Amino acid sequence: MTLQNQLRHCVCNDIPRTVILANGAFPQSAKTLSILATAQRLVCCDGAAQQALEHSYVPDLIVGDLDSLSSELREKYSDRIVCLSEQETNDLNKAFQVCLANGWRKLTILGATGRREDHTLGNIARLVDFAKETPDIQLVTDDGTFFVASCSGGIFITEPRAQVSIFSFDPEQEITSHGLKYPLTAMRLNRWYQATLNETLEQEFSLDFTKDTPILIYIADERK
Repeated sequence: MTLQNQLRHCVCNDIPRTVILANGAFPQSAKTLSILATAQRLVCCDGAAQQALEHSYVPDLIVGDLDSLSSELREKYSDRIVCLSEQETNDLNKAFQVCLANGWRKLTILGATGRREDHTLGNIARLVDFAKETPDIQLVTDDGTFFVASCSGGIFITEPRAQVSIFSFDPEQEITSHGLKYPLTAMRLNRWYQATLNETLEQEFSLDFTKDTPILIYIADERK
């Protein structure tokens, strides 16, 4: 694997992305609003469409079972609605699958946190499954960015003293860190809190892990 393939930036770059807007708290920070304003296209979960329109963002697609979309909006935007009524997955997963079906793979998820904690946890956990199909996916909040490391030895570019949290969904996975204030040495993460609230020493850090299972990483935005 080349260094270019290993190198990962944990902040959103300037390349236009397809934004999936979930029906959590609407973006408020300068960063998330900039991502929304410069998106190549906007795909809204059906409940988020109302919020987007109230903030003058017109969805390119509205996806879901339409249980959260008013009849007025259904009629007005009927040309861009994708109705998927099955209840085995939530609207975020449906929007993600529609994006893949259209060949849109550079994805940023906004609005996936806030309002309800159970939805927040479910959406964050789902990112690991999404990354199996499109590794470059990001879930961005007003306070930081979640992304997935799927190959050992990746280098992650941050600011010095950036706040970092690491989560594993495989209790047998052993993780070793380089460049973090509180080192992880062949550590198995059996609880979500075990590797949270760490900090980078320099402008990059890396993780080595023993199994081919993904690692979820959160990097907090720099505090102003």
